[in-house]
Amino acid sequence: MIRVTLPAHLRTLARLSGSEVTLEITGPVTQRSIIDAIEARYPMLRGTLRDQVTFRRRPFVRFFACTKDFSNEDLDAPLPEVVANGTEPFLIVGAIAGG
Repeated sequence: MIRVTLPAHLRTLARLSGSEVTLEITGPVTQRSIIDAIEARYPMLRGTLRDQVTFRRRPFVRFFACTKDFSNEDLDAPLPEVVANGTEPFLIVGAIAGG
């Protein structure tokens, strides 16, 4: 089971009560496989994490695992084993801009 933490606005949109969801992923655990699983389970989140045409990450959405920012990494690169086995969560964070 993969653990994923979602920001509050996406939890509200998906009507989730907790901050974390668990997903069953077959095959390699990558950013793409996690996002695919989230969009399949919560169709109302399609288009909120990535553009539906280019599949590029949306601005102001960041991906973290094991205190490392994976936002600009290859979407098909395997994530750390501790994320794949559910020990550590994959974090989806809403970025903030301003001055």
